[in-house]
Amino acid sequence: MVLFKFVEIQPMYTAVLHLHNLLRYVVVILLIIAVAKSFISWFGKKEYTSTDKKISLFLLISAHLQLVIGLGLYFISPIVDAALADFGASMKDAQLRFWGVEHILSMIIGIAIITLGRIMAKKATTDSAMHRRQAIYFLLAMILIFSAIPWPWSTVARAWF
Repeated sequence: MVLFKFVEIQPMYTAVLHLHNLLRYVVVILLIIAVAKSFISWFGKKEYTSTDKKISLFLLISAHLQLVIGLGLYFISPIVDAALADFGASMKDAQLRFWGVEHILSMIIGIAIITLGRIMAKKATTDSAMHRRQAIYFLLAMILIFSAIPWPWSTVARAWF
């Protein structure tokens, strides 16, 4: 039954997976820029500008869009179906555990941290506090997200695109 479901949605799954893979680079680039700019501005005691707001907003939007696409993939993925079919056995298999639990959980928490970082920065009363909060929250999110990306050189590798 699961195979029949996948055969019906396979072209859509492939297209959405490619979109998800491509959007990962938008999120990664914006995250690197946001973290670097936040630390440079924090230690350089610079003003929190409209550019800083735009970078964090674009990061937030792209991360949430990536999450929505990823959640859609999660519920139609044959790998996740296999992982959830026998959850106990899946926890012993690195591939199934990664796709069934680790990837989605890490990404949801990472995106929640990005969201919290933007909110906390907006609530800060000084420019230094805004940069500091964004730098710390975005760095934590970056570490978590980067650890859960299926990089081509990792054991759960996916193609670059």
